[in-house]
Amino acid sequence: MTEEEKRVYMLLKAVIYHYHGLDELEKVDLEETANQYDAHEQLKWALDFIAKDYLTSFDRARTYLNEIIGDYTKVKRIELINMVWQANNLKGYVTEMEATAMLKLAKDWSVEKELIEMVLR
Repeated sequence: MTEEEKRVYMLLKAVIYHYHGLDELEKVDLEETANQYDAHEQLKWALDFIAKDYLTSFDRARTYLNEIIGDYTKVKRIELINMVWQANNLKGYVTEMEATAMLKLAKDWSVEKELIEMVLR
């Protein structure tokens, strides 16, 4: 995984988790993900990005991610949406706010249909 991919991965996961307020299980998952991908620097960057202005962090992240992810293959975009969906299911549920955030990103990335299919499974 490239440094850019690590940054995208950590920002995407962190911003969705922060969308409703980061809980303890999600903090642990972010740390485990950083360990798994040797992405501690990228996690710190993502958390700083969010902390800069918490209220606008999703919209800023959405803009940032759309600039990068537009060049990704459809398979890679689906993989990223699936990663976030699966990560949110770790706690046993996905909040309406998280689902809405994921739908917005999926629509931006032209993988809305694929996300809906994942949800229905």
